[in-house]
Amino acid sequence: MEKLFTVIDETATWLQEELKCSYLEAVAETGENIFHEEILQEEVSELLKKRLKKAYESISLHDWKNEHIRKALQLAVLKGMKEYVQPHHQMTPDAVSVFIGYLVDEFTKTYFSLSLLDPAIGTGNLMTAVLNQLTNKKVKSYGADVDDLLLKLAYVNANLQQHEMQLFHQDSLKPLFIEPVDVVVCDLPIGYYPDDENAKSFRLHAKSGHSYAHYLFIEQSIRYTKEGGYLFLLIPNTLFTSDESKDLHALIKEETFIQGLLQLPLSMFKNEAAAKSIFILQKKGTYAKAPKQTLLAQLPSFSNKQAMQTMVLKLEQWLKENRS
Repeated sequence: MEKLFTVIDETATWLQEELKCSYLEAVAETGENIFHEEILQEEVSELLKKRLKKAYESISLHDWKNEHIRKALQLAVLKGMKEYVQPHHQMTPDAVSVFIGYLVDEFTKTYFSLSLLDPAIGTGNLMTAVLNQLTNKKVKSYGADVDDLLLKLAYVNANLQQHEMQLFHQDSLKPLFIEPVDVVVCDLPIGYYPDDENAKSFRLHAKSGHSYAHYLFIEQSIRYTKEGGYLFLLIPNTLFTSDESKDLHALIKEETFIQGLLQLPLSMFKNEAAAKSIFILQKKGTYAKAPKQTLLAQLPSFSNKQAMQTMVLKLEQWLKENRS
């Protein structure tokens, strides 16, 4: 994996200098080159083309598993994010992405095929981490994001890992051109939504001023989930503490069954105010039912293998008792 990251990093740095672009844009460019096995930037010098060709020839994607490719690209994106100041686009921590993938797989054990949506896909790291856990299922996946550069990185991410994915460059809170899906995964963008006019089409819009984007994303996610489908949402622990949370709570209660709330270890966050949880919902429908007992847990540190194994056993026991 380190070798792959080194090639991505070095070639992106060369392209950044030559094309006078940001490092993240250069990562997207070099990712395209690796996927197509040719140098697509006609404007670069012959000398750089030779250097790039030599670097690309030193690797073969067939030598790595998807997770290695995802992690190598993720390291490069994390490096680029330091100069790309977009507060809404903090990348989902790696261990969390993989764990959500495990949860999706467990909750959809009986599915032979499923459709999957991330309405705030960003660079595609969470989505591809989930897809890499669903190797025993046929999956149709969709993603949307308003940021064209992040969406291009999601496209490169999906291509390099050979995942078929339909991506939409748009405001994800406007109508999506997809049918409702079996599963929604989303690391909710936190903050205010600037389009007050469009916000009015949501039940959870603010009565005055800007609406909470994360509230609207929850409502939009429920809209685009099939009856009986699941939602795995990364939410701030403060989600239900605002004055407007009564309406959110009412919507969730009316439209879904709360399956679980798994609080992420506080050690993952710089301060407690930024802490998050995995919120698991099932949209109501003919065959959907409330669990006998909601799954509530404080997750241990992901690096504590023994504690995580104990947690996984508890989760599997809960699934047996509540999903049968």
